[in-house]
Amino acid sequence: MTSTADHPHYADLRAELDRLTTEAFRPDLAEIDRRSTLDIARTMNDEDATVPAAVARRLPEIAAAIDATAARMARGGRLVYAGAGTAGRLGVLDASECPPTFNTDPSEVLGLIAGGPSALVTAVEGAEDSKEFAAEDLTAIGLTERDTVVGVSASGRTPYAIGAVEHARARGALTIGLSCNVGSALAAAAEHGIEIVVGPELLTGSTRLKAGTAQKLVLNMLSTITMIRLGKTYGNLMVDVRASNDKLRARSRRIVALATGATDAEIETALAITDGEVKNAILTLLAGVDGPTAARLLEASDGHLRAALEAARAR
Repeated sequence: MTSTADHPHYADLRAELDRLTTEAFRPDLAEIDRRSTLDIARTMNDEDATVPAAVARRLPEIAAAIDATAARMARGGRLVYAGAGTAGRLGVLDASECPPTFNTDPSEVLGLIAGGPSALVTAVEGAEDSKEFAAEDLTAIGLTERDTVVGVSASGRTPYAIGAVEHARARGALTIGLSCNVGSALAAAAEHGIEIVVGPELLTGSTRLKAGTAQKLVLNMLSTITMIRLGKTYGNLMVDVRASNDKLRARSRRIVALATGATDAEIETALAITDGEVKNAILTLLAGVDGPTAARLLEASDGHLRAALEAARAR
C-alpha cells in the first residue's frame, strides 16, 4: 500500500486543503446521514440562508469590480470567466445567458472552463492543475487589454483560475479574482479580489453547495449590473431582450407595453417598423419618431434608451 509520504506533492496539497475554510470538517454534522430527510433538508436550507449575508459583506468590492468592468466593455472589451469544475460551469452558465437576456453577441461574454466544453459534463483529468492551459485558452480567444477576466475558484488556489488572472493582468486586461477563502492566491493575483467567506460545507469540501451559491450570486451581479450600466435595460425592463422563441416574443410585447402603455395594435406596428427591436420600438412610441430615426438616436447614445429619449425630446 502506498502512503502519502511516498507522494510529497499530495502531502503538501493535503496540508494546504486543511487550512482552507471551504474544506473544513464539521464534527457537528458527522452523523448527518443518520438524521431524517426533513432534518437534513432543514439543516441544508439553514446553511444556504447564510450565503446572502456573506455576499453582502463584500458589496463594495463587487461594485468596484462592476464599475471597472463596465468601463472596459463600454470601450469594446469582453467579459471572460475562467474556472474549473463547478466554478467553470457557473461561468459558462452566466455567459450563455447574456445573449438571450441582453442581446449581447456570444463573443462579448465568454465562459472558459478547464478542459474545454467536454468538462461541462465530464471531469477532465488534471485540467484544473495547469496555469498554462488557462494562458492557451485566453490566447485562443485573442485576449486584449480592453477585456475583463474573472478567475473563479472556491478554494482560491486553483492553478487554472490563477493562471488565467496572471496571464490577463500581464497583458493589461482588467482582472477579478472571485474565491470563498480569506487570503487566497487568486484574490492576491487579481486587481479586484472578491472573497465571499461562506464557511465549511454541509458535505466536507463539496463546494458546489454554499460556495457555488455564493459564486452564482456574485456572477449574477457582475453580468446584470454591468449590463444595466451599459444601457441594456430601461428601468428594470430588459429592453435588449432577443426574441428567439415564442415566450421571448410575448415578453418583448409585454416589455413595450409596460414601458409605453401603448395598445396592442400600436405595439405590433412599432415592432414591425423596427425589425422587432424592443428598445427601438419603445423609442418610436415614446418620442414619436420613425424607425430609422430611432436607430440613429440610439446609436448616437451608445444604446442608452434614456439618453436617446432626452435627445429626441430636445430636437
